[in-house]
Amino acid sequence: MLQLLPNSETLTPKTSNPQEAVEFINSYIEKYHCETMDVDISFMNILDACYVSTMCSTKHYIKYPEGKINWKVSSNLVREFSKDLELGNNSYKL
Repeated sequence: MLQLLPNSETLTPKTSNPQEAVEFINSYIEKYHCETMDVDISFMNILDACYVSTMCSTKHYIKYPEGKINWKVSSNLVREFSKDLELGNNSYKL
């Protein structure tokens, strides 16, 4: 069954706990059709943002190999961390 995204354009986890953020984003990926999505994790520190974006991008890639996640982050270091992982479905903006 095809489900549409809720009205909000950007998904923002309501927690700064990285594990809870991963669970929140992954459940969103499971529940909604979101081949392309925007996620704001700019409030997280660099290490947590790297963890969350890597784990969720992997989950998203499994469901949508041609999809894309546009991450809003607080530092270009998050992009630098993940560029060697070649996830292929990430885009980072400040």
